[in-house]
Amino acid sequence: MLAGTRGYLAPELAYTMRVTTQCDVYSFGVVTLELLIGEYGEVLISILSSSPINDSFVKDVLDRRLPVPEGQVADEVVAILSLALRSVDNHPESRPTMKQVSDKLCVVRTPPPSLRSIDALKFSDLMSVEI
Repeated sequence: MLAGTRGYLAPELAYTMRVTTQCDVYSFGVVTLELLIGEYGEVLISILSSSPINDSFVKDVLDRRLPVPEGQVADEVVAILSLALRSVDNHPESRPTMKQVSDKLCVVRTPPPSLRSIDALKFSDLMSVEI
């Protein structure tokens, strides 16, 4: 029997009922996005799967209860948000491994200068951020 909370479980579990390390990566991504965006897993995944979010500015999607990050904090938020989005990719083979996640979190680099301003950064731009 498989147990878990809807929204935090990787989509492939519904089809294969097989737990893999990529399922853990997916759950990590959901929890990380939940922290940054301020929505619960099930609501969050529904928001992320809607097309209009790609045209949204990152600053408008982040948890509104927190101040808009600036400077180095903004750079780190962009890098972590990008990593979290890769972690919830619908295709398990496209997700990073937990080792890659850990390595990237230990050495979060700042995004390229063209993506530095969180005020003008769109959600769709995050997939091109190299961290």
